[in-house]
Amino acid sequence: MESETNGANQTVMTEFVLLGLHDHHNLEMVLFVLCLGIYSVNVLGNALLIGLNMLDPRLHTPMYFFLSNLALVDISGTSSFVPLMLVNFLETQSTISFPGCALQMYLTQALGSTECVLLAMMACDRYVAICQPLRYSELMNPQTCTWMVALSWGAGLANSLLNSKLTWSLPFCGHNVINHFFCEILAVLKLACGDISLNALILMVASAVVTLPPLLLIFLSYVFILTAILRMPSAAGWHKAFSTCSAHLTVVVIFYGTIFFMYFKPKAKEPNLDKFIALFYGVMTPSLNPIIYSLRNAEVKAATIALLRGDLLSRKISRFPVVL
Repeated sequence: MESETNGANQTVMTEFVLLGLHDHHNLEMVLFVLCLGIYSVNVLGNALLIGLNMLDPRLHTPMYFFLSNLALVDISGTSSFVPLMLVNFLETQSTISFPGCALQMYLTQALGSTECVLLAMMACDRYVAICQPLRYSELMNPQTCTWMVALSWGAGLANSLLNSKLTWSLPFCGHNVINHFFCEILAVLKLACGDISLNALILMVASAVVTLPPLLLIFLSYVFILTAILRMPSAAGWHKAFSTCSAHLTVVVIFYGTIFFMYFKPKAKEPNLDKFIALFYGVMTPSLNPIIYSLRNAEVKAATIALLRGDLLSRKISRFPVVL
């Protein structure tokens, strides 16, 4: 829907149409079932990790503090677009308001950028734990961890604010059909009727700044970690160090591997392929994190078993004094 401004030859957009795969409605029904199941696993799994961290004192460590923030990022990121996308799968024509599209685009990009930086902060934590174990409590104190998490959220929010502001300052002259499942920034930029070369350049630079330095920091951290592990005299020490880092490293490989495949692959001849790749990155990847950490960490397994037995809740309740 659009309206003409008085005395001007410019169109004010009031809503956008999300094209999705409405030409293949049966396929959308399949995607609805799959995405609903994956989204449920994502929300329940990540909420479980946050709950375990709050309930179990053994998980009150920097690593699980970062993991709880990662879980919050994953829940928030998928919740910013998946519920509406699921509804749109059931509709014959999907629309989203201009403010709703702007908010959705801002949140998806902000939370993706936040995860990039947060994974780097988690790599630093693993580096200190393996390479500076005697100073771990001193270096990774609560204040430092809070600042590291604040930096992650701040960088992601600021990066998305810059790109969103530049995107919505462009003129939109009536083209309101977004060829995607949600308001993805590149799909929105294609609708602008002005010159988007500056926006594309700034988007590329901002994405590189928020992606490549964290990746470099992760790489350097694991170089030092691997060097420290190879110096360990016992196989037991090797196993403990690898088990400490394996979950985080797996998440990093999946997260960055999907990003690089999505943005650096040759342009697909079939436009719907790009939509499926973005869908995998936005829906599937966040749901893998709680599964990976649950399978790789003995502490999470023990806390989950204790929760199922009711031990965690009974301990929590027993801490509160009974007033007679």
